[in-house]
Amino acid sequence: MSSSPRADRGRSRFRSPRTWSLRARLLASQIVLLALVCAAIGVGTEFALQRFLTTQLDDRLAQTGHRSVGLFEYLQAQPPSQDTGSMPGSPDPPGYPRHIIIRDDDGPGPAFLNAPGQAARTVGAVTSRGTPIDAGVITADGTRAGISATAAQQLAAIPPNHKAKTVELDGLGRYRVIAMHARGKAVTIVTGLPTSDVDETLLTVLVIFGVVGAIALIGGTTAGFVIIRRQLAPLSRVSEAARQVADLELDRGEVRLPTPIVKVDPASAHTEIGQLGSALNRMLDRIAGALSARHASETRVRQFVADASHELRTPLAAIRGYTELAQRKRDDLPEDVAHAMSRVESETERMTQLVGDMLLLARLDTGRPLEREQADLSRLAVDAVSDAHIAGPDHEWLLDLPDEPVIIVGDEARLQQVLVNLLANARTHTPPGTSVTTSLGVDDSGGAVLTVTDDGPGIPAWLQPEIFERFARGDSSRSRRGGSTGLGLAIVAAVVRAHNGTIDVHSVPGKTQFVVKLPVDSQSSHSAAKSDA
Repeated sequence: MSSSPRADRGRSRFRSPRTWSLRARLLASQIVLLALVCAAIGVGTEFALQRFLTTQLDDRLAQTGHRSVGLFEYLQAQPPSQDTGSMPGSPDPPGYPRHIIIRDDDGPGPAFLNAPGQAARTVGAVTSRGTPIDAGVITADGTRAGISATAAQQLAAIPPNHKAKTVELDGLGRYRVIAMHARGKAVTIVTGLPTSDVDETLLTVLVIFGVVGAIALIGGTTAGFVIIRRQLAPLSRVSEAARQVADLELDRGEVRLPTPIVKVDPASAHTEIGQLGSALNRMLDRIAGALSARHASETRVRQFVADASHELRTPLAAIRGYTELAQRKRDDLPEDVAHAMSRVESETERMTQLVGDMLLLARLDTGRPLEREQADLSRLAVDAVSDAHIAGPDHEWLLDLPDEPVIIVGDEARLQQVLVNLLANARTHTPPGTSVTTSLGVDDSGGAVLTVTDDGPGIPAWLQPEIFERFARGDSSRSRRGGSTGLGLAIVAAVVRAHNGTIDVHSVPGKTQFVVKLPVDSQSSHSAAKSDA
């Protein structure tokens, strides 16, 4: 089963640090840096402590080795007896007082292991040319014990008169061992001390460092989170302020931006956050000035259009009256004059329609409230399609309505104009024989969905983003013909927007579809229109 795109995006954000927030990246960097520092300190300390303890062990091992060699030479110089002790005139072993007694009947292994002062778990061996002669170990209770043949062979392989080395002795564990020649003898004395104390100390220190490092990491993470959050709080305020400005409706009406939108502390104005806040305030001041100037200019233009449209209605009515009077006496006029008067009449009608459309748009722009009444869209669709059939008999007009009437609250006259303009647009910009289907339905929220679809040549892709603009012009296939003012779709969009609805267009060659969605109640749209006014 494939995962959903939203889940894939969530996992991608989790995996990729580039998608993390600045706070998260700083905190993660701090945690990684602190962990590396703790690890470096722990590794460095362990390494230094290991060298220190190993050096101490090697010093003890060297002393033990020299003592073992001296004891071996001393014992070899004594006459054989059950109890071996010093005699007048015989050399004393190094580090021991005169008249010591070393018993040689305490177990296997070299006798020097039985001398006083030898530490427990000390390993000793007498070898000759890589062959073990005698080997043993001092047990924890101070007695001597034998070692395995493998361990004895490992001790015999130690080269004499070299530095101490670490060997994993069979059955005994890790040892530091050293080999020394006995004077006057063709044998080598091998002595070893266990590294268990060093290993246990290093393990204990490692555990302590692990615990302390974990505590330091948790404490550092907590402190870093608090510090980063406090230090980035001004940046969060700047981001929130920018988000608030982005949510404002900057495309229409007068926009009032708070000044300043970001409060900058004079003491921190030189910091990066302070400079960002100051730059944002200056930018918003410029934007506020530009928006105010644009709004003032648009207001003047709208007022001029409204005034001009209103004033033009009177002379146009007079022109239409005179042309109608002249048309009544058409038979008494010369043919060319009659034709000229006919053209004046047709252009007067077109100009009257243009002035009416411009006046309607001006009123919608000023936010004049719409009528609020029950509007039966099913009845309006039937009437509009009937009128379109009379106006364009060369087209095929189809109607698809639900069983129940679709009723919303709105301005019935303006909604009728939406239907008429959409059908007129399809009639004007498609060739004869084109099928135009008007469909009406209800969405999940109970709102009305009006669709006008034709199988004409389609709208060019470059024109679709601008098709609802005023006087938008296409190519020859959808050029303005038959008295079109170029304001029909602009009026449709304005009326739909005033009803708090939406309109979309989807067009490819062979299919053009306008989809209008209207809510059940357009109360919010009226409030918005009044506030804009």
